[in-house]
Amino acid sequence: MLKTRVIIMGAAGRDFHNFNVYFRDNPSYEVVAFTATQIPGIEERVYPPELAGSNYPNGIPIYPEEELPELIKKFNVDLVVFAYSDVSHEYVMHKASTVLAAGADFRLMGPKTTMLKAKVPVVSVCAVRTGCGKSQTSRKVAKILREMGYKVVVIRHPMPYGDLRKQVCQRFATFEDLDKYECTIEEREEYEPHLRNGVIVYAGVDYEKILREAEKEAEIIIWDGGNNDLPFYKPGLHIVVADPHRPGHELKYHPGEANLRMADVVIINKVDTADPKNVEIVERNIKQVNSKAIIVKASSPMTVDKPEMIKGKRVIVIEDGPTLTHGEMPYGIGTIAAQKLGASEIVDPRPYAVGSIVEAYEKYGHLGPILPALGYGKEQIEELEKTINSIPCDVVVVGTPIDLRRVLSINKPAVHVRYELQEVGSPNLKEILEEKFSK
Repeated sequence: MLKTRVIIMGAAGRDFHNFNVYFRDNPSYEVVAFTATQIPGIEERVYPPELAGSNYPNGIPIYPEEELPELIKKFNVDLVVFAYSDVSHEYVMHKASTVLAAGADFRLMGPKTTMLKAKVPVVSVCAVRTGCGKSQTSRKVAKILREMGYKVVVIRHPMPYGDLRKQVCQRFATFEDLDKYECTIEEREEYEPHLRNGVIVYAGVDYEKILREAEKEAEIIIWDGGNNDLPFYKPGLHIVVADPHRPGHELKYHPGEANLRMADVVIINKVDTADPKNVEIVERNIKQVNSKAIIVKASSPMTVDKPEMIKGKRVIVIEDGPTLTHGEMPYGIGTIAAQKLGASEIVDPRPYAVGSIVEAYEKYGHLGPILPALGYGKEQIEELEKTINSIPCDVVVVGTPIDLRRVLSINKPAVHVRYELQEVGSPNLKEILEEKFSK
């Protein structure tokens, strides 16, 4: 029987998961290549044979996505699977058109073929876009469930940007584990807040192995989703976060709209800083496509460790990288803090950017006078540090989930802006979780 020849389009996350759970041991298919985008430095690698399995003794090559039409013809490809997230519906269809024009079929894979079933209850926390507030929501869910007496383990959506063979199944229990696994800034931003709260985090590449390890020590698993991807595990409660600073996006992005339509609970976050009219738009759109979902409204109140340092000062603002880049947000909590606390000027960092930071500004044209905290590898972290230290200003305002002073040597005074989820009124997460999981 002739095998269907497949290319999987991805960004070092959903693509590997789809391969592992559906294609790896499937005799009907041969995956001839992955393509990579969004994340710098992951193309031109190989998905290693240790992970690819016995059908792929040489592993599977990873190519830049730009080469996709040529790869389809070179490898006589029958099927291309689109497997990354936080992109507009129009973007997806442009990719589909490229694939069809090159002669192959185009496929999106859904929950039935990609969700694994856990032996313990799973609460998934996902979003309609990157930067909605999913991370603080997952922290709030973990806090409530622990207060209810449950042993909770968080499994985070993958970010395997290093040596994949060393990242098959990672367990984080202490800050030292972050150094042990040579975590990037993006990984630290997601793992460190959970560790600070005493919650164990799992992540990696093979999410069935990860699940089976986490089940050994968890009474409830929290799936802490990335981008606006669908959960890798079948949830008993699916919580989705929406952002009224980007009204309408909840119906225009893949697979964010699918998340919204599947949701048991939708949190409209940031209602304290958004235009009330935009909150109404988001609420109306939720009801239009998922009338059964429970709607929770929430704010993200900020705390600044040294607020007095901002007033009257020339500052640079560093915001969460993915939120600004493929999340397409023009600002974040750091900008709001700088404006609210009376900074005299937000200095434009773009003239001082170096290396891949320059490339990010060129690629994401919506970025204004703010600095995305990009740190997907050692070289990019060094470029970020060099950029920060060359900017003439009085204070650095760090609006990222972790205090960058832990991983960067900043030559200026810095303040850290943090935020947590705070529901407004009822229903709230405590009521919902108690009704679902009360002992």
